[in-house]
Amino acid sequence: MGVAIRAAGEGDRERVVQLLDEAFQDDPVSGWVFPDAAHRRGRHPRLMEVFADIVFAEGRIDITQDGAACALWLSVPADDTHADAGPADDDGPVQLREAVDPDNVRVELIGRLTAAIHPADRAHEYLWMIAVAPERQGEGLGGALVRSVLDRCDQEGVPAYLEASNERSRALYERLGFADTGHPLDLPDGPRMWPMWREPRAGSATGV
Repeated sequence: MGVAIRAAGEGDRERVVQLLDEAFQDDPVSGWVFPDAAHRRGRHPRLMEVFADIVFAEGRIDITQDGAACALWLSVPADDTHADAGPADDDGPVQLREAVDPDNVRVELIGRLTAAIHPADRAHEYLWMIAVAPERQGEGLGGALVRSVLDRCDQEGVPAYLEASNERSRALYERLGFADTGHPLDLPDGPRMWPMWREPRAGSATGV
């Protein structure tokens, strides 16, 4: 049986933020942004709120019908170098830090570093984040969410881009046709992120 997926609306905001917070609390990048676990528990939900609100306003959030998983997508035009920063200007990372954790420079830095490596020469679909409830991981929900958009990308001839934040997600994305861009991002004194790009596949459905 397939996974039922729909577009999330404002009524799903609380659930989307909860999914993002639960799924990324122990992610290596979140641990780098908020090294202190107690502080992370307090400020991490706010960061996820800001991310969700940006995508509700500027992109699309897909959610499974049962609310167990969600994916945040942005359609990025060519020559857009601020896809990760929120507002499309150089103040975006600063605004993000001020809104989430004013004294934490890493909140700003993660926005600047990911924006700096984001491809700017071709329009593409950007998978910003995907989250699966911890108790439902391993059921294929994340793959189903991604495939639903990649199938459209294939039909329309549009590439896709993402940054994998851990080896497990990187392996999933490789199975879905993504490949490393060749320029991993090593966060200062922190973990590695893998920018990944996928060319559209002509005349074929996405599989794992």
